[in-house]
Amino acid sequence: MIEIDSVSKIFTGRGAPFTALDDVSITIRENEFFTLLGPSGCGKTTLLRVIAGFIDPTRGSVRLDGDDLLSLPPYRRPVNTVFQNYALFPHMTVAQNIAFGLEMLDRPRAEVSSTVEQMLTLVRMTEMAGRKTSEISGGQQQRVALARALAPRPKVLLLDEPLSALDFKLRKDMQLELKRLQSETGITFVFVTHDQEEALTMSDRIAVMNAGKIRQFGGPRDIYDHPAERFVADFIGDTNFLDVTLLSAQGTSAQVRLASGAEVEVRAPQSEIAPGPATLAVRPEHAQLAPPDDAPLRGVLSNIVYFGTDTHYHVDLDQAGAFVLRRQNQPDQAQGWAIGDSVGVKVPPGVGQVLRD
Repeated sequence: MIEIDSVSKIFTGRGAPFTALDDVSITIRENEFFTLLGPSGCGKTTLLRVIAGFIDPTRGSVRLDGDDLLSLPPYRRPVNTVFQNYALFPHMTVAQNIAFGLEMLDRPRAEVSSTVEQMLTLVRMTEMAGRKTSEISGGQQQRVALARALAPRPKVLLLDEPLSALDFKLRKDMQLELKRLQSETGITFVFVTHDQEEALTMSDRIAVMNAGKIRQFGGPRDIYDHPAERFVADFIGDTNFLDVTLLSAQGTSAQVRLASGAEVEVRAPQSEIAPGPATLAVRPEHAQLAPPDDAPLRGVLSNIVYFGTDTHYHVDLDQAGAFVLRRQNQPDQAQGWAIGDSVGVKVPPGVGQVLRD
């Protein structure tokens, strides 16, 4: 659906030129929920605005469904945008807001009325049709903004952090709603967020961005379980990093030596790394607490933090710094460990990921 080829954007003006996008290339498929994920200032919103037509790239091309997109002004692109602040008309009703874009396109009155009814049903707002948008909640306003953007049936819907203003529980609910809407409409969604959980929850594929570049893209599970580099492993979820010596790598398996001298089997790096000093990433839920004599890493349990669904165990390792383990809680589960205990940390075979820095 969207082909972004070698797109760069350099902002000039006062001070030194700033490269917001640096030779970015992505292909986004038809009927896909695609997420641009990264920290503030990484270039994800700039890329979204290039697709929308609000910013012209310095170089590169963007094609939509095979056609050159950059030659078209924003209002002629088959693309709609849902902004962070929703940009609704407070003096209009919910139905009037949804109808507005269709009326600007001179659609027949019967078609406008029928489409508004369909959109109200789609976003489950039929009973609110006559209410002004200034009289409804933030979550309801977000649904109206989505309905208004979807009403003209664009080929692509761009979403610029639309959930950031919602409270935690409502944001969770709307994550599922957005995925439902994308699935039911069949429209390609391009979603921008800095929230890793949002990206993992909703996306078919994710592009992780940093400093204007794509650092990795793939499915949520692939990016979480197989980060390509330290930045991705650190940005997506919680990760422990251990200094190790890479002894060998073959296929998907590698052998490393830990600071304790123990050797363990882990996942091979996604790009070639010569044997020698390396970094091992281990997710907290993948490691295991064990008696100190039965584990390759040893330390002292410095803290235990209960989170309801799981418990985090903080270990000060003898030779490798701090390490956090996560264990899911079970009903009437005995604690088993106490702060100050000498403990061991096991890294099961094939769990850790060797990374390039």
